[in-house]
Amino acid sequence: MKKNLMKKKREELLNNLKKLEDIVSWFEDSDDVDLEAGLEKAKTGAELVKALRTEMEEVQNEFEEIKKELEDEVSE
Repeated sequence: MKKNLMKKKREELLNNLKKLEDIVSWFEDSDDVDLEAGLEKAKTGAELVKALRTEMEEVQNEFEEIKKELEDEVSE
């Protein structure tokens, strides 16, 4: 069960990173950026960054829990 959740989180993280990369590429490749489209892409990018930050914090917390469990096992 936990493996499925981890796999889903990983896929979501990679999917969000890909979306963010696509937005960055769109800005980099556009010679003449449409203001409204650019604004929408920037808003979407900001939402993705926020989601990615949250996802990365969750991953970091999981690593900290694993690290603590290992340290507890070693000290026993």
